[in-house]
Amino acid sequence: MRYVLISLSLVVVVLISVQAQSAAVPISESSAECIDCHSSIHPGIVKDWQQSRHAKITPKEAIVVEGLARKVSAKSVPENLLNTAVGCAECHMLRPKAHADTFEHSGYDIHVVVSPDDCRTCHPDEAEQYSKNLMSHAYNNLAGNEIYQFHQQSIIGETQSKTSRKFFLPANEDTKAEACYYCHGTKLKVTGFEVRDTEAAGELEFPVIEGWPNQGVGRVNLDASLGSCSACHTRHTFSIEMARKPFTCQECHVGPDVPAFKVYAASKHGNIFSAMHKTWNFNAVPWTIGKDFTAPTCATCHISLLVNTDEEVVSERTHQVSNRLPWRIFGIIYAHPHPQLPDTTIIRNKDGQPLPTEFDRGFATDYLISGDEMDIRRKTMQAACLNCHGTSWVRAQWKRFENTIQTTNADTLIGTRIMQEIWRNGFAIGLDQGGNPFDEAVEKKWSDTWLLYANTIRFASAMGCGGDYGVFAGGRYQLSQTLLELDEWLELRKAISPEKLPKSPPPAE
Repeated sequence: MRYVLISLSLVVVVLISVQAQSAAVPISESSAECIDCHSSIHPGIVKDWQQSRHAKITPKEAIVVEGLARKVSAKSVPENLLNTAVGCAECHMLRPKAHADTFEHSGYDIHVVVSPDDCRTCHPDEAEQYSKNLMSHAYNNLAGNEIYQFHQQSIIGETQSKTSRKFFLPANEDTKAEACYYCHGTKLKVTGFEVRDTEAAGELEFPVIEGWPNQGVGRVNLDASLGSCSACHTRHTFSIEMARKPFTCQECHVGPDVPAFKVYAASKHGNIFSAMHKTWNFNAVPWTIGKDFTAPTCATCHISLLVNTDEEVVSERTHQVSNRLPWRIFGIIYAHPHPQLPDTTIIRNKDGQPLPTEFDRGFATDYLISGDEMDIRRKTMQAACLNCHGTSWVRAQWKRFENTIQTTNADTLIGTRIMQEIWRNGFAIGLDQGGNPFDEAVEKKWSDTWLLYANTIRFASAMGCGGDYGVFAGGRYQLSQTLLELDEWLELRKAISPEKLPKSPPPAE
């Protein structure tokens, strides 16, 4: 009885809070009904929403804002959405016929998964930019690439012993969903409906969604759209502040393959953020360099609308993150100019492989941005740097960074040539022999050179301007050591297995 009274008291408090908020910003009748139930069932969700900008301003008020402070890119919003807060119904009842997971719930047609095409109603520019972003295609760029699937299977696949060797079978769906596809996104599919006995409303029917839950950047949604805005603007606050702080990016960019956050955290920029960010304004739009913040976060360099203290635009807001990136430093297997299109499954190198580079270090140039476009993006990125650093500083650091690109690519080439000789000698089974080039111990050692160590060195240069992550903390020391180990492994196998050496000389380089 005491538990019931406490629960009822909590519900009353939440409802009073909702009513007080609704006195300032009207809430639609349908959203109010959602809140009446979910304030007790899901109080955390309701509290997040109450703290959000969506709860505190109507679309009608948002679209009349002029100039750089405008946060809604739509020129108009449907009449039925204009005059109330953006609540539960305004997102989960939008476009019901477009969503395969739409179901009847308490007299309303509800869908569980809110997609970028729903957000497009008020944010069309951002949704369109995001659709051109590599992240939006992250699911299929992994799942639709045979070579990447070989690599994935060798890491997260089910291990099965057969005689003296181990073979990696495909991972099950649950493993994939919490491993690679946690960040890349899953492919959602309604597999049926189930009746659940709920404490609040008795028996209710809900859709069963394969691949759910997920908030990966390239999630394939039930309206066929790609991506998840909540990957960065976490539900149900959808906070600008949260998206601008590096902890959000840390969720997927922590390494050791993509060590952006840990490199940033150890850098001078990260040091300043750690010490001073409590005094910064993370909600200001536009974001003023030298006033709202004094050192960059991930969003500063890659996404946010930046102005200087004279209110001149330094960087335009973009959700197409590659707009400021000349190089794709995540080497596959070499760092390379960014792909022209977000769908990288269409890329073919000279050997017909779905890779942006060749094994001999060449680029699949027909599918990558030109030198002129690289220069435009380089200058776009440097524009932010120049608001805190002199020209000589910025130029010198970029020279070092591009030197790092060249030297790590050269080291990767050395390791790859050793691996190619191992394959030719029959000491491992590579692509040319019809095998998985990543599933043997020596192949994993070769993968470490470019997937872990070369990438760490590049990120240390790009995100930290150098430092220990480029040397001893998974950097040049480990890269050089692994190259030596590869070479010694090959020479030892030659010495003990001369019968396996090829009868004809290796092809000329």
